Amino acid sequence: MPGPDLLSSQGLRLDGRRPHELRRIQCKLGVFTQPDGSAYLEQGNTKVLAAVYGPHQASKAKSLPDSVVVNCQYSMATFSTGERKNRQRGDRKSQEMSMQLRQALMAAIKTELYPRSQIDIYVEVLQADGGAYCAGVNAATLALIDAGIPIKAYMIACTASMAWKGGEPEPLVDVSHVEEAAGGVVLTVASLPST
Repeated sequence: MPGPDLLSSQGLRLDGRRPHELRRIQCKLGVFTQPDGSAYLEQGNTKVLAAVYGPHQASKAKSLPDSVVVNCQYSMATFSTGERKNRQRGDRKSQEMSMQLRQALMAAIKTELYPRSQIDIYVEVLQADGGAYCAGVNAATLALIDAGIPIKAYMIACTASMAWKGGEPEPLVDVSHVEEAAGGVVLTVASLPST
């Protein structure tokens, strides 16, 4: 069912991109000295920081004999969106995103190399303009690389949605906030390409 017009008559999106075009990506590794690894990533106007601590000795209660324990914390700065909500660090959405981030990164990390160890990963969204979770996955992967933690392959993430042009559906990749808010379905994919 057609939604709002997200494509111009020339087939361009509101920000001037073609439907299959990604936003500009900029990244920097080693932005902090305290963590073992860190990264800053901009994907369009979405801006994310990620920090990795570890691997370090896990507590006896959390320790796994044949694998590493991975803790993830995903949070959004209160100023990251147009809504000025005072978000709690442990709100339901952040907890869900933290769990999904952990599952995605556990698939990438060579967990068997660090028995009885722990890796802590923190992701903070500084500015959200669509695809914040995907930018968080990408930034966390870069921070793991900066920390020197062996991974099976690069964990990458992107969003996709659908726009309508002349009554026909047109797939969109790397969806902006305006496109997310248009009310259509948004698909988020995090993938570990085979090596």
